[in-house]
Amino acid sequence: MHVTILGGGGFLGRKLAARLAAEGAIGGRALAGLTLFDLAEPPPLAAPFPVTRLAGDVADAAQLAQAIPAGTGVVFHLAAVVSAAAEADFDLGMRVNLQGTLAVIEACRALPTPPRLVFTSSVASFGGGQGAVLADDARQLPANSYGAQKAAAELILQDASRKGFLDAVSIRLPTVIVRPGRPNKAASSFVSAILREPLLGLDTPLPVEEGFAVWVCSPRRAVEWFLHAAAMDTAPLGLDRGINPPGLSVRVGEMLAALTPSERAHVKPAPDPAVQAIVGGWPAAFTAARARALGFSPQEGVAEILAAFREDDLAATRAERGL
Repeated sequence: MHVTILGGGGFLGRKLAARLAAEGAIGGRALAGLTLFDLAEPPPLAAPFPVTRLAGDVADAAQLAQAIPAGTGVVFHLAAVVSAAAEADFDLGMRVNLQGTLAVIEACRALPTPPRLVFTSSVASFGGGQGAVLADDARQLPANSYGAQKAAAELILQDASRKGFLDAVSIRLPTVIVRPGRPNKAASSFVSAILREPLLGLDTPLPVEEGFAVWVCSPRRAVEWFLHAAAMDTAPLGLDRGINPPGLSVRVGEMLAALTPSERAHVKPAPDPAVQAIVGGWPAAFTAARARALGFSPQEGVAEILAAFREDDLAATRAERGL
């Protein structure tokens, strides 16, 4: 079986690719090859099967046809323009997040056998704000362009599954922490920064109050969810292909409490109305009962998230940033 990761050069795409290279199979099906596709050519990957690395535009049909060849059994669609960037540049967000998904569907339709497609949607596709604890049947009411694009893509993928063009599972990712490397253009970038930067000995702004709550997951858990979605029986999903995975609801102050006093001193209050306007509308908790019943593993606590970052990414982040 061939597997394609769209967004294979991003941090979650690289982690997923490394996991596939180490295990060599998904759900007991051996991998015969892997394609990593991103805007810039993804880095090399040592694997016991051929790895193709391609640079291209996810909304370009000809380039996607190369990235999703015949024999592809699973497509991980992680390619996206993140929240604040999609809000700032509506046209770019629409091209990548929505038109790109339409192009992915067409590439999958061209395959002789419909593939499983694992799509990364987002908690940003919901509204409700800080006081909300959303049930699995909660209505998606996004308050930003990124969330609207993700919700629209989910509906189109749901219909493509109904038509038999592909077999989609849409994972509505919580805010993923701790992201390695450098801050990005996501409105939620600060949630990783307030943990990562102090561990690096660097100051970082805190744009929200310490009582602000957020729905989070670790990179390790996100990859676990992707692999489970790629191998699960989708018959119980029926028409509804969206999954609210069992993340962790945690307040900023609770995250900061996991740092030492000297580390915590690097976090400097700096209210940012633009960031607050985007992330303040996101719900801070989900019941996630359906995901648990379907076998998606729950997120561990902040201490475990920090320990995983120290083990997996801290040294590499220090080296990347010359610290």
